[in-house]
Amino acid sequence: MNCIIIDDEKHCIRTLTSLLETNFPDVKVLATCLDSTKAYDLIRQNKPDFIFLDIEMPLLNGFDLLSKFDNLFFEVIFTTAYDSYAIKAIKYSALDYLLKPIGKEDLSVAVEKLKNKQNTISKAQLQMATAVHNQQLPGAIALPTTEGLTFASVNDIVSCIADGSYSRIFFLDKSEILLSKTLGDVDELLADYHFFRIHHSTLINLKQVKKYIKGEGGEVIMSNGQCLQVARTRKNDFLNVFTRF
Repeated sequence: MNCIIIDDEKHCIRTLTSLLETNFPDVKVLATCLDSTKAYDLIRQNKPDFIFLDIEMPLLNGFDLLSKFDNLFFEVIFTTAYDSYAIKAIKYSALDYLLKPIGKEDLSVAVEKLKNKQNTISKAQLQMATAVHNQQLPGAIALPTTEGLTFASVNDIVSCIADGSYSRIFFLDKSEILLSKTLGDVDELLADYHFFRIHHSTLINLKQVKKYIKGEGGEVIMSNGQCLQVARTRKNDFLNVFTRF
């Protein structure tokens, strides 16, 4: 497997190159690139199997670089230091990434996914990631299910309910899907939208609440007919948010 490393920091390139040479002899580094504006031509010339791509780079960020390609003939492993919008963009689009400083175990998992062809990026995912990264929230998000990806309108999501280490998403048309994400992950994905955690195991779309019924915590009737309990400890916060909504 041949790769190219694209990162605007020399020490990151050196560290990753060393990790690959020491632990992954079947991965060959064809070239490295510090200047993202030169990366497009470098990729076209070398035709790597995959690239390690930093997201936050001057002049041309990682998402913008990929958008220059009509056809992504290579796989991508995103690398990034912690940045809220970079991470959020990747999670919204159900893409994988490595957080710097990159460790051997995380790198091994990422390389294994590439070998098993589990890292393919679609144009829709890339467009979504770019929109989120540029702080233009998309009307739809990619939901990673046990069978693949489902693209759904945020407004059509009525509720999200924890199911062990998975989450069940319920829609306006009364359909549902099982996500391979925890409710905490889903809560983070939808944090910039009109959702509220009414219970440790329940997240709801405030736009889809039809009625609130008083009680110790109370309960909400949703637009798809669901009746969901509000935790007593979250009742006041919910009512404060709901009455302002």
